[in-house]
Amino acid sequence: MSATTLDPTAKPDADGTNRWYLASAPILRALVHLCVPMAAAMIVGAVYNVINAGFVGSQHDTALLAAITFGTPLLGLVMAIGGVFGVGGGALISRLLGGAEHDPAKAGEIKHVSSFAVWGSVITGAVVAGAGLLLLHPLVTLLGADSAAVPATREYVAVMLAFVPVLAAAFCLEQLVRAEGAARQAMIGLILSTVANVVFDVFFILVFHWGVAGAALGTGLANAVMVAYFAFWLTRNSEHVSLAPRWFTLGKTVVQPVFGVGVGELLQSAFMIVTVLVLNNLASAYGDGPLAAMGVAVRIAQVPEFLIMGVTMGVLPLLAYAYGKGDRARLNAALRASAVTVGAVMLVFCGGVFLFREQVLGAFSADHAVLTIGVTILVAQLVATVANGFTGLITSMFQAAGLAKPAIVMGMAQGVLFIPIVLLGNLWYGLPGIIWALTVTECLVFVAGAGMWLASRGTINRGLAEGSPERAEAVLEEAAA
Repeated sequence: MSATTLDPTAKPDADGTNRWYLASAPILRALVHLCVPMAAAMIVGAVYNVINAGFVGSQHDTALLAAITFGTPLLGLVMAIGGVFGVGGGALISRLLGGAEHDPAKAGEIKHVSSFAVWGSVITGAVVAGAGLLLLHPLVTLLGADSAAVPATREYVAVMLAFVPVLAAAFCLEQLVRAEGAARQAMIGLILSTVANVVFDVFFILVFHWGVAGAALGTGLANAVMVAYFAFWLTRNSEHVSLAPRWFTLGKTVVQPVFGVGVGELLQSAFMIVTVLVLNNLASAYGDGPLAAMGVAVRIAQVPEFLIMGVTMGVLPLLAYAYGKGDRARLNAALRASAVTVGAVMLVFCGGVFLFREQVLGAFSADHAVLTIGVTILVAQLVATVANGFTGLITSMFQAAGLAKPAIVMGMAQGVLFIPIVLLGNLWYGLPGIIWALTVTECLVFVAGAGMWLASRGTINRGLAEGSPERAEAVLEEAAA
């Protein structure tokens, strides 16, 4: 057995185990262990998206590329389904692991949480897939496919829908693996899926010429490979997680905390889809130049964004474990180190790109119109990324502590604020109003999140006291005095 897996015979704080990184490893080592693999996997996924577009583009049919673009929101929906169960279930599992250091009985609840999360994502995915296939034609129309792209979009969406239960389970299982501190194994699963996807694309697209149906089939089968890997790893190495249906439960102590955190993920993904659709529709009225510049700026800003998401998402199990254990000092240390890391990434990357923004944009396009407007868009995107990074860290804190209402508000806030801001910005300022709308929105969401975090400190402190018998006794003594 690998030294980094959760050995059932090892002590929770045995050096080198995944549990050790959550429980007692130095904070910087824990962050590197949890966050670097997460960021690496996300960057690999982004590179694959470019490769996949290249495979489809090699067929020299614009309708095929358009079909993948139109089908992108569907992938967002699938991730949202997996996120409801995976993020909510993963945060609860990490809290229970931390709480088990004081109350071993809490570890016994993990098998119910993991079974509910996995099979809940599969069942929900099957329901969504069935409804989507029954309503395939109106769904394709809703996605915005024009007459030329409808046949290819229908093929792509139909095959993707058939794999929705697999895709949702894959995303859910990834979160459960990370919940135990096994970030390296999560990265291996994601990279293995990406490599499998490339191999499938070669056969289905280049050899068999199945077009977008082949691309969708490759994605579905690659996620099946990832499901198999994660299920095998958890079954063999996890002491507490169980995927057996017999542990499935609809008990309030499982369903409520999982959905409390997970619904925020669902709302955030749903509003993100709406945000992209609204932004693209408004920007298209100003011609191809702004749209092209926006596409380039978004891709440049994705690099620091993925690095930052690696930190904010990677640190979630550490925060949840410390919260469940009642370890206030470790929780605060993890928050401080994460905030400093996010700030450092911003300073180095965003600062460098800002200083050399014209040269960076010039590497993507030689069109003077794109470069002129692109500089402004890139600056707006970088400022938005700065605010979004710290917002993500606040959201992870709410999720780690199981604070459902703040987590849901954070999930809704961007979409709720962005739509009126971008509409009014377009009405009052035209294109500049559209360009800066997301920046204004992200800054407002950060301010709202910081305010809720300050307002929630009392609740967080009480939760920490419940996780630690020593702290709970101290709180009672203070109250009596």
